[in-house]
Formats: sequence, C-alpha cells, structure tokens
Amino acid sequence: MSDSRGIPGVADPCGCCSSHLHSGRQEAGLTRREFLATAGAVTAGAALPMLSSAGANRSKEPQRRQSMRVPLRVQPVFNCEIYPRKPATSWRVTGAIQNEQELREEEGRIRRDLTAMASRAEFPLEVLSLVTVRNVDQAAAVAKGNHDVLIMYAARRNRPVLEALAATDKWNLMFVRHRSGPLYYMYIGVHTHFLRKTRDEFAEPHMNVHDVVVDDHAEILWRLRALSGLKNILGKRIVAVGGPGGWGADGNKAPDRAREVWKLDIRTVSYPDLGERIKKAQQNGPLVMRCESEADRYLRQRGVSLQTSKDFVYKAFILTEVFRDLLDEAQTDAITVNSCMSTIMPLSQTTACLPLTLLNDEGYLAFCESDFVAIPSGILLHYISNKPVFFCNPSFPHRGLVTVSHCTAPRKMDGKHLERARILTHYESDYGAAPKVEMSKGQQITVLDPDFAGRRWLGFEGEIVETPFYPICRTQLDIKIKGDWEHLIEEIRGFHWMVCYGNHLREAGYALKKAGVDWLKLA
Repeated sequence: MSDSRGIPGVADPCGCCSSHLHSGRQEAGLTRREFLATAGAVTAGAALPMLSSAGANRSKEPQRRQSMRVPLRVQPVFNCEIYPRKPATSWRVTGAIQNEQELREEEGRIRRDLTAMASRAEFPLEVLSLVTVRNVDQAAAVAKGNHDVLIMYAARRNRPVLEALAATDKWNLMFVRHRSGPLYYMYIGVHTHFLRKTRDEFAEPHMNVHDVVVDDHAEILWRLRALSGLKNILGKRIVAVGGPGGWGADGNKAPDRAREVWKLDIRTVSYPDLGERIKKAQQNGPLVMRCESEADRYLRQRGVSLQTSKDFVYKAFILTEVFRDLLDEAQTDAITVNSCMSTIMPLSQTTACLPLTLLNDEGYLAFCESDFVAIPSGILLHYISNKPVFFCNPSFPHRGLVTVSHCTAPRKMDGKHLERARILTHYESDYGAAPKVEMSKGQQITVLDPDFAGRRWLGFEGEIVETPFYPICRTQLDIKIKGDWEHLIEEIRGFHWMVCYGNHLREAGYALKKAGVDWLKLA
C-alpha cells in the first residue's frame, strides 16, 4: 500500500484538514471595516487586489489588507510493525496491536482523534493525511515532507525509525497510548530508549520530555497552538515609523536581536515620508469627510464617551488611514511608531494613541514606541492567544499588586467584544486622542516581561482587580499577581510588559524553549 507520494507500506485513505481563523461578531455601532477585519484573515503570500492610498482622490472606502496568519501544517505518522509468531522465541514485543486488523483499527482511531482535535483548534491548522511507516527508509522519506510539525504515534520500540522521523529541522511531537486505546510500547520506553538512548543523560537532539504526550489530544493541541504562534512570528514583517528602537540603556541592540532570534523583517518609514502622506491625506476632501463620518459613528458606540476635542478624533481617523496605507504597501499587518509623542504630533495634529487602538481592535498588530525589546513578546502572545495585546508600563509590585498603564490599549481585548472607553487626551502632552479602556474586572490575564538582552522572558498570571484613574498613562490596570510577588520583584528585567486576556503561559514557555530563549514562569 502506498500514499499519494508513493511511499511503500503507507496507509492513506482519508486524512483531515482544518483551517480555523478567529472571527469577531459585529457590535452595535461598528463600521463595516471593523466588522470585516474581525471576520477573517488571509495567509501570507496570498494574492491581493490593487490597493489605493489615502492620498488619492476617492470617496469610497478602499479594500484593505486584513490580519494575516499562516496555517500550521501537521504531518501525523504511525509507527507500527507486525511481527510474525515464532514458536519457542520471544517474538511478541511489549504493547498491543499484534496483527494487521488491529493495526488498521488503530489507524482509524488516530484519524478520528485528529479530526476531533482539529475541530477544536481556534487557529489555522492543516492536518495532513496519516502515514504509516514500518522501516527507516519510509520514515526518512516522510520526514522530508512539506510540513511544520511531525506527530509520531509511536506504538513500537523501533528506535532507528523514530530517530529517522525526528532527524529534521522540523518540530516533532510524540503521542503514546496508555488508556486511550491499545497500549503503545513507547509509553514504557520513550524516556529510556528514545530520549536517553539507554543512558543516564538525555541524548536525543531533536526532542525532549516536553514533546511527549500520553493519551490526551488536548495536550497535543496546546503545543500546536504554541508552535503556530512561533511559526507566525518567525520572519514577521513589521513597519517601523521613524525606524526601529529599543527602550533603555540596554535596549539599543534590541532591533538586531529581534532580527537574529525572531528573523523579523523590519521596514522603516521616515518621518519626512510620513509627514507628506499625512499632508496629502488631510487635503483629500472625500477622505476627510469619510473619516469624520466614521469617527462620529465610533463616538456614538455604546460605552464610548468623548472627553477631548472631536477634531483630535477626526484627525486620528485620518492618521489611521495613513497607517493602513503603509501596511498595505508593505503587505503586512504589523506596525510600530517610534518617537510617537512629540515627533508625530506636529505632523498629524493629533496623537497616534487612538489609531493604534483602532488597528489593534481590527486584528492588526500595532505598537507604540518601536520598542523591539518588548514587541516580539507582543507578536508571539497575539498569535498564541488569537487576541489583541496591551503594551504597557509596569510599576513596583507590592503586597501582591502591580499597576500597569499606557495610552494605546485595545478595546477588543477578548478578540470579540469592545470594552467601554473614555476618549481623553494623551496624558503627558494633554493633547490628541487616547482611550482609557475600562477592562473587565475579575479577568484573568497573562503578563510577559522580556529582558533587554533578549535572552530570557518572565511570565505570570494575574487578575484585573481595578481600573483606576491615576495621573499616569490613560488605560490603567491594578493587577493581582497570581504567584510569588516578592520573587517577581527580584526577577523583573527589561521595562515594557505585554498583557493579554486568558492564561497562555504554558504555550509561551513551550514556544520560547523552541526558539532558544530562556523562560521563567512565576507560579
């Protein structure tokens, strides 16, 4: 038997394929663009229609690039060989599946398990057809395939076959059965025979104990979620208005580290270029009218109150269109703004705060300060969680509490529903338009703190207990630290933190280890 690639001894009746993209629901008062941008995504490299720019003379809303995500391709492989009965010898290996019928039944069970798992994925996931291998040549051929992750269903102790499957630059997982079906031999032997090669020290270069799952495909799924996040950050293109930077005395090499570790493709747009684009956009009568209409519609949304000049909001919507032009031209959905206070204000006659909020709520990645110490953590957390992330300043933890704040918070923090917001001025300048987002009290959150060196990230779970109004950046959270807050004080590195709704610490830690970055989880 062979699969479509002609590999002998391979079973391939039907496989499964699932591509799940998060989709938000339309809220009252949302613009058409806001609804469309949350309803789907396009994968990188997809062909796009010709896009017009904000500087052009037009009255209709252009078709814009939506948020992007590349599917994770998974190759499941079943390793099982049937041994013939030989009288007066130890012919039968430990474990179940002792004849061809039992082997076929297990293939069907694996396919059903994969189909059920893929149906629960909330990220783009493509599961390729199951392949059964019985020898090293078959295993080596499968390992060279076009996939990102290989899942070994390891029923046998055939170490050369398993090593041939793992001996690639792909990510590898191993699934073994204890109680979920016929018992696999590698439930007994994966640690000793495969990972340690019958020695005391670990000797398998392509896998570790965290890549092994027993019985539960939900444990496979969260690992795939982490690897999907990792795949989507590696090589990510991002527009840096004013150029890339890194906060603090030790952050000046952050852009280089981001390119080295995460392969980020950083595209610089100069401020003179931005200034010309803003000028043309503000002189475009139809565009100005459309932006003012959208801004008025935004301000009429339930839960939004205006406490700054409406003109600042109008100009913020025009600046948002200019940012969308930059994203369309760069064919990406990620942007950051350097010197986003004093430099951009004279050009835009507003602040970048509200535009970045609007873009984040539409599913884009939009960060202020161009701080490539923290930006990689925001990109990875966004792709792991399928939610917007909040780039923020921390305070000093005390008595189990810490305050974080910034002026560019998303409102759609759960990826679906808009939180209430007051549109104020940017705090330090008392100028422009910046949201004070009233995030949900009692909400569990993930907090990531990358170090300046790009070598270690810290993470902990927290709970929003208050949304105060101190004389600091507009969106503010008092967070209850779920963990040893005194240890946190000792371990804080870097400066900016990333916050996201939900607990995504295990996925973040798993992805970081694959990327070669140290991880400290405070529990």
